Amino acid sequence: MKIHLLFIGLLFPSFIFAQTITGKVTNSKNEPLIGASVYWLSNGRGVITNNEGDFKIEIDTSRVKKLIASYVGYKADTIQIKDQILVLFRLEEKQALNEIIVKDQRDGVIISDINPIKTEQITQTELKKAACCDLAGCFETQTTVQPQTTNVLINSKELRILGLSGVYNQILIDGFPMIQGLSYTYGISTIPGTLVDNIYVSKGANSVLQGFESISGQINVETKEPDQTDRLFLNAYMNSFLEKHFNANYTIKQKKWSNLTAFHTVQPANKIDRDADSFLDLPRLTRYLISNKWKYGNEKDWGFYSKIGLRFFNEQRIGGQTSFDVESDKGSSTTYGQSVSINQPEIWTKSGFRINDKHNIVLFASAFHQQQQSFFGTVKYNAQQTSFYSNMQYELNYGKHGLKTGISYRYLNLQEIVSFTDTTLPRTYAGTYHRIENIPGLFAENTMRFWSNKLTWIAGIRADYHNQFGFHFTPRTLLKYDIASKTIVRANIGTGWRTVNFFSENIGLLASSRNIIFEEELHPEKAVNFGINFTQKFETNDLNFSGYFSADYYRTDFQNQVFPDYDTDPTKAIIKNFTGTSVSNGVQAELYLKIYRRFELKAGYNFLDVYRIVGGTKQLFPFNAMHKVITTLSYKPLSNKFHIDMNIHWYGKQRLPDTKSNPAEFQRPDFSEPYTIVNAQFTYTLNNFEIYVGCENLLNFRQIQPIISWQNPFSPYFDTSSIWGPTRGWEAYIGVRFVLNDK
Repeated sequence: MKIHLLFIGLLFPSFIFAQTITGKVTNSKNEPLIGASVYWLSNGRGVITNNEGDFKIEIDTSRVKKLIASYVGYKADTIQIKDQILVLFRLEEKQALNEIIVKDQRDGVIISDINPIKTEQITQTELKKAACCDLAGCFETQTTVQPQTTNVLINSKELRILGLSGVYNQILIDGFPMIQGLSYTYGISTIPGTLVDNIYVSKGANSVLQGFESISGQINVETKEPDQTDRLFLNAYMNSFLEKHFNANYTIKQKKWSNLTAFHTVQPANKIDRDADSFLDLPRLTRYLISNKWKYGNEKDWGFYSKIGLRFFNEQRIGGQTSFDVESDKGSSTTYGQSVSINQPEIWTKSGFRINDKHNIVLFASAFHQQQQSFFGTVKYNAQQTSFYSNMQYELNYGKHGLKTGISYRYLNLQEIVSFTDTTLPRTYAGTYHRIENIPGLFAENTMRFWSNKLTWIAGIRADYHNQFGFHFTPRTLLKYDIASKTIVRANIGTGWRTVNFFSENIGLLASSRNIIFEEELHPEKAVNFGINFTQKFETNDLNFSGYFSADYYRTDFQNQVFPDYDTDPTKAIIKNFTGTSVSNGVQAELYLKIYRRFELKAGYNFLDVYRIVGGTKQLFPFNAMHKVITTLSYKPLSNKFHIDMNIHWYGKQRLPDTKSNPAEFQRPDFSEPYTIVNAQFTYTLNNFEIYVGCENLLNFRQIQPIISWQNPFSPYFDTSSIWGPTRGWEAYIGVRFVLNDK
């Protein structure tokens, strides 16, 4: 028997009997490389080397066996396996430059040639062209997104895309839906601009991976990464109203771990009333925020990686008449005031394991709890919300294609209590509003590339089950075609839906004397959005002239929409489901030029036709400029010692709510007047310091005494919602930034 076995062993290669191959990965100095990736070319299956650089891998069953070893900073190596059972990889370091001379900065706005979805990436270069105190102020130089005031007395804002309310675009913070429900009203103002790294803006129906809401678009805010930002960053800011902002970011880096701690505070402005209507032009805002972001590893490398974020903020807003005292006049029917007090802790994590270049598993999970106590004149509004979100996702890269699929779950527990401290006015919407949502979901999205990557097709679908409204399916598809290397056409179509959080999404109604009438139970809003866009880039060989031209058209058709009816009765807001024709048509064209790497010019035009058909008549949505033009100008010498930035906004007329049935002194015209806003800023760099001074609304345009019946804020005609333009005139500011990095 032994002789027979020896004979067989001589006839057949020994590796047939071997089930595994062992080996070692070292560098050119024969030092072991810990955590190097070793995998088969045919199927991508692999292992990672241990603390001695050793590995053991199951043998490949394919006919041609090629084993690859790779390590960050080293050239990958490939060995063809024939009859070996022991292999040694010796990797060479990639050639490194001793010195890198940076001759230019990133562009302020980048439109990727690779991303199948047209996405505008707003970088820190662009954000420094304006004060950008918070997220709402980060779009002063942009055409696509329009910040809109929802309550002038406490300066709450929303971000609009395609002329539609901000509730129809999905706002993500580091990929998480943290701005929803109660946090929608003030959430965008609690993200300090100094903590923002990049903002990604895309229009229309987007990826299904993050959810079902993004009807008009998506805004993903990427905060600074602990391992890729300044060691120490300080910022101090003050405006001409004497509102003060202070920000501090500090990072610690230790091997694969890094941490970013950020502190932000706002201290209140003085009491100022320029138009003598007895109401503050700017609310008195006090905010304290602290956040921590931990990062381990890198999600592009094989193995485990994780990010964890913690944040807590406390905020108080006080607005109303100049004589209002928050301690003694809260809820008073003699002095009108508004006060909002908010506490919100939140936590999130993105953790995953990249098996190899083909397979990746990642978990998204986030939660926050908000408590809010507020008064709007004699309306008391107290609310609390607990939200949880999770998303387990599997990613597979096969050939030129990629598949992402997984499960998601959303939980929302929202309780709102509305009461009145004075019952003189005929308001009937007091009560307790309690809603619990449980929404599990399944999703899959496949990205396919054809014709040497000239055509990219994304097909996605998700199915979600709402505990009250049942199953909803959300299909979406996107196409990208490269006509030439710098000429790209994209198109997308898909559905979206969302449930309504009425009070937090229409907070301005609580500030007025209008009675809110709910005529029926509100169903989810649903819409179909489709669009097409064209991008042409151009540049000379010496980069002295570069830029792009972009044009797009998007249309949104609602199957159900919930929007307050302001017109039937100016003393009421009637709320019901609207299932008739409701449409948004948006056309945008934008030209960007960079000349001699010093001058930048951008000009954009927006046409927005947003309307309903009511009784056979086309009815424009109020507070929406049909025509808007923005022009931005920048100059920065090659020395980068200073830069000058200016942006000019022109807004066409807007339809206003019908007030003809009011007494003559409380009536408003049917349309607003066109107006122009000019903002300018000068920034000077001195070693580790940047000093910036600027002025918003240089021409000092403002809507004089915009509040209807401001003389008697407790009358049936008192209305703060008729705001169509700036109300506080010019605003000067000065700030200083300090940056310290490791040498």
